[in-house]
Amino acid sequence: MKSDNNTLFGFIDDYDNKIDWKKDSIINKCKFIEVLSIIEELDEKNSIKQEIQKILEIIKEPRKDNFGILNISLNGDTLKVRKELLIEDLTQIFEAQTLERAKYYISRLKKSLTEVKTSKINDINLNRWKEYDDIITDSLWILDKRDSSGAHNAGYWGNFIPQIPNQFLRRYTKQGEWVLDPFLGSGTTLIECKRLGRNGVGVELQSEVVEIANKNISAEENIYNVRTEIINADSTELNLKLELEKLNIKSVQFLILHPPYWDIIKFSENKRDLSNARSVQEFLNLFGKVVDNACEVLDNGRYFAVVIGDKYSQGEWIPLAFFTMNEILKRGYVLKSTIIKNFEETKGKMNQKELWRYRALVGGFYIFKHEYIFLFKKVKK
Repeated sequence: MKSDNNTLFGFIDDYDNKIDWKKDSIINKCKFIEVLSIIEELDEKNSIKQEIQKILEIIKEPRKDNFGILNISLNGDTLKVRKELLIEDLTQIFEAQTLERAKYYISRLKKSLTEVKTSKINDINLNRWKEYDDIITDSLWILDKRDSSGAHNAGYWGNFIPQIPNQFLRRYTKQGEWVLDPFLGSGTTLIECKRLGRNGVGVELQSEVVEIANKNISAEENIYNVRTEIINADSTELNLKLELEKLNIKSVQFLILHPPYWDIIKFSENKRDLSNARSVQEFLNLFGKVVDNACEVLDNGRYFAVVIGDKYSQGEWIPLAFFTMNEILKRGYVLKSTIIKNFEETKGKMNQKELWRYRALVGGFYIFKHEYIFLFKKVKK
C-alpha cells in the first residue's frame, strides 16, 4: 500500500512490516534534530518545557505531528528509535530543574541520534546503550528454554543453547570478525555467527558429527555473506595457526569452548575424545592442550569463554568447572567474569523431575540446575 501523503501512516507495506508501532517510533532525523536545536537555543526553562511537551504529545500520538518530525520520505534520513526510551529522554528534559541541565539533556539526546560510539571489541552504540536491554550484564543467567528459531535444534546430545554464543558474539566481537569454536559439535556457534554477521571456524573430532554440523549450518540463511569453516581434527593436537593460514585466516577475535563435562556423556569411542579421559587429571591435561592451541591464534587483548559444568561421582560432587578454570589461570590468562547459568531440563533428566527429587532427598545432595561460564581475556605479560 502506498499513499500520496508520506506521513507516518503512508509508506510501503514492506517497510511497515519491519516496525512494531507500539514499541518503535520512526523519526525524520534531520527535522527532529533541527527542532531540538531550535529548542536548545531558548533562554527560558518554561519555554523549553512547553516545546518539549509538544514533542512528547506527538511521540505518544503521532497524528498530532505539526512539526513534521515523524514525516517519512522514502529517500529521507529516517531513524527507528524505541518509543519508551525516547519518551524517557524527553521527559528528563521536561523535568530538568535548571535551564543548563535541560540544555545538557537536549545536547545528549541529539548526540545519541547523530553519533555512533563503539568500543574496539563490539558494535554496541554506547550513545544508545539503553536500547540493548536484551544483552545480559549480570552474572546470573536465567534462561528458561533454548532458542529454536532458524536452523537451531536440540537434536544433538550435549549441545549448548544458542543464547550463550549470541550473547558473547554481540558483546565481544564486531561484524566481519572471526570466531573459533574448538569443540564445534552440531554447529550452534557457527549458526549464530551466520545470524550475527561474524565469520566462524569450528573444529570437530568426529567425522559423523561434522556431517551433522554441516547440515545444520547450511540450513541457516547467510544474509551477511560471511564464511563458516569446519575442520575435522583433534583440537588437542591440531596446529591451528597453520590450519588457519591454509584458510587465509590470520587470527581470530573470540574463542568459545564448550568441552565435554568429562565422562558425563560419552560422545564416542575415540580415545582422543575428552569424554573418554580416564581421570580428572587426564581430562584437564587434554583440555589444557586445546586452550594452548586455540589461544595461540587469538588476538591479544581479546576475550574467550568456557562453558563447563560439574559432576557427581560415587556420591561426591566433583568441582570440574573450577578445576577447568584453574587450568586456564595457570596459563596466565585474566579471569574477567564467572557466570552462573541455570538450566531447567536436560535430555538425561527429561520427564524425570520427581525421580531426581526423590533421589536427592534420599541421597542428601542437591540436583544440578546450573553450569558455569568463565570469561577470560588474553593480555600480554
